[in-house]
Amino acid sequence: MRFLRLGEPGAERPYLRADGALYELDSIAADIDPPFFAGDGIERARRALAAGELTAAPAAAEGLRIGAPVARPAAVICIGQNYAAHAAESGSAPPEHPIVFFKHPNTVVGPNDDILLPPGAERVDWEVELAVVIGRRARYLASDEEAAACIAGFAVSDDVSERAYQLDVSGGQWSKGKCAETFNPLGPELVTPDEVEHGSLRLASWVNGEPRQDSSTADMIFGVEALIRDLSQYMVLEPGDIVNTGTPQGVALSGRFPYLADGDTVRVSIEGLGEHGSRVRRATV
Repeated sequence: MRFLRLGEPGAERPYLRADGALYELDSIAADIDPPFFAGDGIERARRALAAGELTAAPAAAEGLRIGAPVARPAAVICIGQNYAAHAAESGSAPPEHPIVFFKHPNTVVGPNDDILLPPGAERVDWEVELAVVIGRRARYLASDEEAAACIAGFAVSDDVSERAYQLDVSGGQWSKGKCAETFNPLGPELVTPDEVEHGSLRLASWVNGEPRQDSSTADMIFGVEALIRDLSQYMVLEPGDIVNTGTPQGVALSGRFPYLADGDTVRVSIEGLGEHGSRVRRATV
């Protein structure tokens, strides 16, 4: 199943896509948010779909703006340098343990919303990533199997970064370069694990139509289940939390490409999960 939220910012409604048809989810939940996941919303939607209890969405719904598939996540946890080639282009050895940092939850915007360059920012970068959405509380997990049971689904994420803020004025942490408004376009859909083999998905990005990243999740240093299990040793992951699992090589930080500028377009794609594109523009104060 594929879950999505359609409508203008702040007024999105929940929908379910199954077998190519779009259904309204209002009878199940008011939104796709942490209470939805904590209340077993995915399974309730599955049962309602099987019982024929969901209302087909009107054709006009397909033309609505697509919001982020998860509303108001409590946390956005990110993994750094989780592809060996990306670590190398960043000038670092592959990490022995997952590198963890956070983005402010309000960085999450719709998949096709604009990316806003902070005033004075000149080193804004793109990062296509496989996002994992947590479906049930993950606490001191003992196995990859337990970790897999905590996953609600997957989505396409763009972990936008301002490298000068991240590296030059960071004070040793990365979050200054990760937390600007609009710095996490997410979507277009939340795809449940039964619909995708997440261990070997092609992921790619383009800037102004020119290819940048092209890799596979098979090249991750730490796989999805290992990451969730590891994170659960240091923090309790809650339903609706988002985990960005790292980006492959091909970003501007490598020195091979220019950073993003006002008027650029960024497109990111992951096999089986969809794609999305954002226009880059300068934020106004």
